[in-house]
Amino acid sequence: MKQTLSRRNFVQSGALIAMACAAPNAALAEPRPATGKPSPIHLGLASYTFRNFTRAQMIGFLKQLNIADLNVKDVKDHLPMDPVEEAKALADYAAAGIKLHAAGAIYFRNNEDADIRAKFDYCKRAGISVIVAGDPTPDMLPRIEKFVKEYDIRIAIHNHGPEDKLWPSPLDVLKSLQNTDPRIGCCIDVGHTVRAGADLVESIHKVGPRLFNVHMKDLTDFKSKESQVAVGAGIMPVREMFAALIAIDYKGFVDLEYEIHADDPMPGVVSSFAYMRGVLTGMGYAGRG
Repeated sequence: MKQTLSRRNFVQSGALIAMACAAPNAALAEPRPATGKPSPIHLGLASYTFRNFTRAQMIGFLKQLNIADLNVKDVKDHLPMDPVEEAKALADYAAAGIKLHAAGAIYFRNNEDADIRAKFDYCKRAGISVIVAGDPTPDMLPRIEKFVKEYDIRIAIHNHGPEDKLWPSPLDVLKSLQNTDPRIGCCIDVGHTVRAGADLVESIHKVGPRLFNVHMKDLTDFKSKESQVAVGAGIMPVREMFAALIAIDYKGFVDLEYEIHADDPMPGVVSSFAYMRGVLTGMGYAGRG
């Protein structure tokens, strides 16, 4: 199992893919020269990508990737729920210059104050402003809303595709958010969204200000969960998605959630970030996203 990537190979592979992405083709349209404007799309990583690796290993990978923004999950030792162990993790991230902007998916399976408060306390201790919620039921939303108001932490309900009876697509989430606090919104998982039959770009525009997080992946077949590939190797409309996010003035993160090759994810992760950065360059933006 290869757990590290040489700097030479990383730079070479990233540069090649970025150049390919910036070149004119039907998918990306004609690229424009970089304007010097910083990218309005902020790229991050979902720690679930490195679920088979320790926190120390993941921090090493993040440094290789030049990624400092993490959507963290209580998996392995990435951010334990136990307050003492959580504090140790937070110290490690701070020392490495890694910022935590979201946590999840966190699952809300008990409609009880104590259980919900524990999850909000967990995120408050970490200074996390967005909870990516896996499966709250509609009848739990009034109770969750109470804690959203108390803690001023946003909830982003994550859609899980056609297998999810409650929230297949972000549009299904949106239907349940009428008259709720504006800090309750969506985490659009792009793979699950297209598998649910929803148009990704249209979904982004419809969710609009209720969009708090994006989980990024790519597929070669929009009907097959098993067709996941590195971003850029599939048919996901990445450029159009970025354009839609820019159009709605999205301020959150696009977090790569690479769910395949769990024991050796770095090759796919490297090419995914290189592709996304190349797309942004092709759209005329400077910087790394």
